Amino acid sequence: MAIPDLRIEPPYCDAFRDILAFSSFEEAEKTIFRLENLCRNYRLASDKKGVEHCRQVAALGRRRAEIISRNRRVNPVKRLQKKEIAQWFRVWLETPSIFEDWLAIRKGTEEFRKLLEPEMNSNPHAGDPNASRNKNP
Repeated sequence: MAIPDLRIEPPYCDAFRDILAFSSFEEAEKTIFRLENLCRNYRLASDKKGVEHCRQVAALGRRRAEIISRNRRVNPVKRLQKKEIAQWFRVWLETPSIFEDWLAIRKGTEEFRKLLEPEMNSNPHAGDPNASRNKNP
């Protein structure tokens, strides 16, 4: 699925196809780590346009999560989860070098564990910190 809110042209469109997913914490984490890997590769290649596309996709994810978090028709628990995910995207956009450590600390907080409880009931691997560690795109 293409990202309709962004204009990503070849050769970048294939790299970003289906990258933006955040229906769960696990998906959001995978998305951000995939973006980080792409961004790192683009930086190594001195590809500023590729780096900018990574940032644009993350910013779009943040905006979409924020919109869902404010939608009163969405389940209140899901709204809180989307607010959390929007924060993840924000931290990655502002300070990508500390994101992985920040996320590990954040996931250890009581506040986060309360947000995770509804997901754990529907996904038995949601509480496993290694379940979404695959950082390869």
